[in-house]
Amino acid sequence: MGYRETYESWLRDFSDDAETVRELQSIAGDEKEIEDRFYTELSFGTAGLRGVLGAGTNRMNAYNVRRATCALAKYILQEPGQAERGVVIAYDSRRCSDTFAKQAALTLAARGVKAYLFESLRPVPELSFSVRHLRAIAGIVITASHNPRQYNGYKVYWEDGGQMPPERADQILSLIHETSYQESTAMDEREAMDKGLLTIIGKEVDDAYIACVKKLSISPELIREMGDQLRIVYTPLHGSGNVPVRRMLKEIGFSNVTVVPEQELPDPDFPTVKVPNPEDPAALAMGLELQKKIGADVVFGTDPDCDRVGIAVLDGEGSVHGLTGNQIGCLLLNYILDRRNALHTLPENAAAVKSIVSTEMARAICEDYGCAMIDVLTGFKFIAEKIEQFSVTGEHTFVFGFEESCGYLSGTEVRDKDGVNAAMLIAETAAWYKKQGMTLYDGLQALYGKYGYYDAKVTSFALAGKDGLAQMAGLMKSLRENAPADFDGVKVTAVRDYAAGIRRTADGAEEKLEQPESNVLYYELANRGWICVRPSGTEPKIKLYVNAVSGSAKETAAMLTKLSDAAVALLNSKI
Repeated sequence: MGYRETYESWLRDFSDDAETVRELQSIAGDEKEIEDRFYTELSFGTAGLRGVLGAGTNRMNAYNVRRATCALAKYILQEPGQAERGVVIAYDSRRCSDTFAKQAALTLAARGVKAYLFESLRPVPELSFSVRHLRAIAGIVITASHNPRQYNGYKVYWEDGGQMPPERADQILSLIHETSYQESTAMDEREAMDKGLLTIIGKEVDDAYIACVKKLSISPELIREMGDQLRIVYTPLHGSGNVPVRRMLKEIGFSNVTVVPEQELPDPDFPTVKVPNPEDPAALAMGLELQKKIGADVVFGTDPDCDRVGIAVLDGEGSVHGLTGNQIGCLLLNYILDRRNALHTLPENAAAVKSIVSTEMARAICEDYGCAMIDVLTGFKFIAEKIEQFSVTGEHTFVFGFEESCGYLSGTEVRDKDGVNAAMLIAETAAWYKKQGMTLYDGLQALYGKYGYYDAKVTSFALAGKDGLAQMAGLMKSLRENAPADFDGVKVTAVRDYAAGIRRTADGAEEKLEQPESNVLYYELANRGWICVRPSGTEPKIKLYVNAVSGSAKETAAMLTKLSDAAVALLNSKI
């Protein structure tokens, strides 16, 4: 069936839904819009569903939520006894999040699968924790993370608390294809509660989650000494972090916390920011204004689902510095290893885990403390898999995991990046440096002086729509068939092709890669830098990562600019 026929079928099949019919009739004369909404279905990958809100097979709406949930229920019902364990459901502050969450719960109930639905918005890490805490078989969270306001999404977690692994996601995708919209019905809410198939949860789980985060404090003595001296500005960016982050900071002992008032309350329109992404320094602009006004030591913000954290700090001269995810990760990693080593709580088999596109500075820090540094593919689910692996084999003890995209975790009861956990670590690290008469910026400079000046640049190439998918596939194919020998004269010493599972050196030697297959190309360079190209797993874009390192900030900046310009030119020539 073509996109036009699918459009017409929606007008017929959902004729009793006046709002959907009105929306579809409003685009009747816009062939390009109709094609974009109906030429394909929202893809269900390891990050679940994500897309622009609206009517259509390629849009986020209640019909696609119910269909995906019906397929999930079928998957759960394949194994006897799992339906009774239930599925935990959470949601953030985005448009339709509460509606989609309830529709998911009632769709599960209609198939005899129990649902635990949070009474109001909660952060993603609490959902991950709750799956394990309630011993549920799975979890669902309705969120589009840090995407623009017109997006929403649907993530699925499995019983270990981590996001659905690729092999399970593929099986659910097959079931989605076998599932019609018509069969994806929802039970009446009152009936679901009367039958014990819908349970509303809240305070008990909140208390358990906050207690879990507080146990991850490295140095309670430090907080008792410095907790009232460190001045913090925090912004939840209109999302779900407001209550849990503030509660955690207060209960752990940080009493001098000021929240950006204009961004305190949940708001699906995110009116004070262009994009609610704490990776973007512009998202913290209001926090920085408040920081300067009250003389705060640090400002940090969490995204709408509170799994990412961004930081901005002032140096000794009052200049603003927005820290990157790599910089934050290295500051937190160094604090954890240094303090735990000094307090004799660092395990002999300690391991940190990072994504392959995160800074190699982390490896240098780990080597200094005898801590293993393990690389995984992009996606925190792969860090979660390592945590689970360590718990089974005992080979390592997990102490920290991070991604360059501002995701961090130092515990094992949550199996996804945790903005509440990270906020505590950031405050504690800032207090540690403040006790030494230093800022976080000073601490970062000290790390550069010790390990070298590492810097990175990420460039995104937006390739939306039907043609964009073909362009992405063509670009990656071309790079594989015509591998660059150098970037601006810097020789490529080895290429890691994660789709083929092979690392190939310039002289032709090959070795197998440990990571699973993935459509990623990684170029190791003669000057210790590296370049990585991969399609985004959550947005229609190609992402280019360029990293450089040298003995001085100026030299690294120059190297990074040249490498990035060369890599951007190469990709533009193939798009």
